[in-house]
Amino acid sequence: MPLNIPRPFLPPFTLALLWLCAGPHTASAHPVPDIPVQAFFEADGSCLLRVEVDPRCFAADPEKEPFLQHWVLQRMTQPEKDASLAQARDLLARSVELRFEPLGKVQPEFTFSFTGHAGKPLAGTEDPVMLTGEWRTKVPAGIEGYRVKSLPGGKLSIVVVNHLRGRPVERIHVLFPNETSYLLDLTGLTAAAPTAPQPGAVGVTGGAGATFINLLRQGFLHVVPDGPDHVLFVLGVFLLSRRWKPLVWQVSTFTVAHTLTLGLATLGLVEAPASIVEPVIAGSIAVVALENVFQPAYNHWRLLVVFVFGLIHGLGFAGALAGLGLNQASLVTGLLGFNLGVEFGQLSVIAAAFLLTVWIRDEARYRRFVVIPGSLLIAALGIWWMVERAFF
Repeated sequence: MPLNIPRPFLPPFTLALLWLCAGPHTASAHPVPDIPVQAFFEADGSCLLRVEVDPRCFAADPEKEPFLQHWVLQRMTQPEKDASLAQARDLLARSVELRFEPLGKVQPEFTFSFTGHAGKPLAGTEDPVMLTGEWRTKVPAGIEGYRVKSLPGGKLSIVVVNHLRGRPVERIHVLFPNETSYLLDLTGLTAAAPTAPQPGAVGVTGGAGATFINLLRQGFLHVVPDGPDHVLFVLGVFLLSRRWKPLVWQVSTFTVAHTLTLGLATLGLVEAPASIVEPVIAGSIAVVALENVFQPAYNHWRLLVVFVFGLIHGLGFAGALAGLGLNQASLVTGLLGFNLGVEFGQLSVIAAAFLLTVWIRDEARYRRFVVIPGSLLIAALGIWWMVERAFF
């Protein structure tokens, strides 16, 4: 007897998976890089502005570009290095505007050098290479504040990290194109400075709420839409069972696991290279999805699998959070905000999957036409990513 399958059966969920397979970020092991802009203002009015440009930013699709590694840099000719420095200056001119208020826009003359992340020296042959630019200046008399604008022509996020009088400013600001940062209060750094700050200007303390919301947004975006591997893992967890108890147990276990390693990695207590973490994350997608096919009934072994892979996913989240350059003053707030944003992103994926399948009442049909084909598609993509990230 033929199955009487409603016409809209399967396409919504299948189309969503196909979108992940065909989307522009499916093969990405490296998130789109941000441009950190750090400022150090001292009590005597001296100022150091520092920017960091990942050479992958020069590509049309940075996510698909491999890191420029130290051994490659060592083989580059001087004209090739000079061309990279020129590209960095051009990228900054198109992406970032620095302002001293009420003076307005300033034109920093950055001196660039090749460094590791956060200005660290290049040591290992596989160290990712950054282009770090520095500009030292003196805050002009009468300046009331400093702010950063992400220009509308830019394609990358700008991460604003400030230090004032030797102390890190609590508030971290991540700017999308055409957004402007808060105003950092610089009154008192020069003899001719105003005696009162401008309304709304931010000092060293305060701004924890704004940092929390800003990092909450970043955590959510790291999952939706920038983390298709994390999305597919969550979908693999969802497909085992739509019953609330197994779903809650799995999601809670995954949350505890990735929160643990995210916190430890952010504090610098654990570290693992992306060359290992990213293929394992891809492999975890395949394992969870295949288990849905060959081990359809929920059991506590599943929780152990989800917990172990959750630890690895936490290291992946930590890699994205590390790029935001959180300082000690904003570390806890930023970590909480980013992690909660990740949770909201995961819950939105589960909610969407539930809404796409809730009308399918027959569990046998659900398994036959959604769970099995969906899990096989997820597993195939996970295996492909694992091979690509490990060998290409």
